[in-house]
Amino acid sequence: MNLTAMNLVNAIANLPKNRLFDYVNGVNAGKIAIVSIQQPEGPIRIKRFNPVKGETFENARVDSISSQMLWRLANAIQEDAPINVDRVFGASYNTRSVIESLLAHTPSFYWCKLDRLEVINTRQTVKKGHKHLIYIPNTPHENGILSEYKANIVISEMKTEVVYQSIDLESMRPVEGMSIEETRRHAQIQIALVKIGHHLGYRTWVAANDRGLTYNGKAIAQMDGVIDSLSHERVLQSYDDAIKEARLIDCIWFRNGKLMPAVMEIEHSTGIKSGLTRMKQFCDFAPRLQDIRWTIVAPDDYRAKVIEFANMPQFKDLDTKFFPYSAVEELYSLCERRKPQGITDHFLDSFMEKCIKH
Repeated sequence: MNLTAMNLVNAIANLPKNRLFDYVNGVNAGKIAIVSIQQPEGPIRIKRFNPVKGETFENARVDSISSQMLWRLANAIQEDAPINVDRVFGASYNTRSVIESLLAHTPSFYWCKLDRLEVINTRQTVKKGHKHLIYIPNTPHENGILSEYKANIVISEMKTEVVYQSIDLESMRPVEGMSIEETRRHAQIQIALVKIGHHLGYRTWVAANDRGLTYNGKAIAQMDGVIDSLSHERVLQSYDDAIKEARLIDCIWFRNGKLMPAVMEIEHSTGIKSGLTRMKQFCDFAPRLQDIRWTIVAPDDYRAKVIEFANMPQFKDLDTKFFPYSAVEELYSLCERRKPQGITDHFLDSFMEKCIKH
């Protein structure tokens, strides 16, 4: 069974009411309280506090487990396969230990500790590993308690669901203000957007200065769904000046020759304003185009900066959307695993956040 955010929300909603829950990590003396659950797919609002430190439920801050976070975890879970929750989320989301602990109290989830195989040169050593979560629906335990699964498993490096391969850094042009790590990350996200677009039935324009990037032995311009020319798109044929402005935009999705569901700039902290400026110039040269998501794609922790710039007076008319890297990876994973069909462009709105404050 492929899990969804709804499955995780339902499991947590069925936990005993008016209870405080422990963390999986026994060293953490903190407590978790569920404040509210919005069904079917979240968010789940919680409070966490540590009585040992004199903290109380009444004074604790309300935090949220978002629908996006729930979907990301659900897409990573496979039956009878241990999963490292911290690795799924990386440095994102400060409630990741909370969702792990709440799920471990539900009947179909156990926690376990796995030994880890360490290889140095040719020498192999088994080390004590970290805690994992494991989904075992055919052997449920009592609802509302933490139950350890004694797994006789040794792991090496566990791979995440989203893997990008054969990215040729030598073919990349230097990007001003970005390190090589940021340049590589930019390329990974750009490739993911191309593949997402192909899954969703879109054709994708890739910035003219990125088309020589190679992926799996061929140029990104040769990937399935990538278009050769903006001028051949009917939706832009009346806007020669707009086409000139669009040539260096990172990704543009087209559908049915008549629609442009999203215009996307992949940016880091120093480039957010320049990306918005490029999209605004494109928009100004094609004022009659409608139903476009003018989108900044950026690391999750740049959210506040994206919202700040998007709300500047010169950019407000764009009604900018924020598409965080974690949501790009979540949508890519969903497309690769589930092959969605027949969905509308509004499906994208569940992965993008509105930036404009009204």
